[in-house]
Amino acid sequence: MTVRVAATVDVPASVEEVFAAMIDLPSQDEWILATRLFALDGDVDVPGVGSKIAALTGLAGIGVLDTMTVTVYDPPHRWETTHTGNAIKGIGIFTVEPGPKGARVTWAEEVELPLGFVGRLGWTVAKPLVHWGLAASLRRLSAGVVSGRLPLKS
Repeated sequence: MTVRVAATVDVPASVEEVFAAMIDLPSQDEWILATRLFALDGDVDVPGVGSKIAALTGLAGIGVLDTMTVTVYDPPHRWETTHTGNAIKGIGIFTVEPGPKGARVTWAEEVELPLGFVGRLGWTVAKPLVHWGLAASLRRLSAGVVSGRLPLKS
């Protein structure tokens, strides 16, 4: 069963500025909660289609390793990754569109739930927490772009 969770935030900055901070891996370390990202070896550099990424998400040394492959790179509007690891399967979708005060950013995750009924039951508890994490991360992205701290790479 595939489930979807998404969060959206308006950022008083240009679509191009927000997209640049969103796809830059060192910048993601700054705005995605409790996550460290790494580019993996491959024929394509991040953020291009076919590039490979690993994300370690967790607290106090306990976490989940999530590997991904970039499947859509359409600057400055869309970046998608396919989760390819053992723990997480699905698609991550990042979009940046013109908004009422600059840019509107949406982060959506479409995830395959494991464990049948147990997975669906667990999702009822996890979904609001995942939504909170996505929204909080996007607020950090917004604050970083508005303050000029993000993106980290020029």
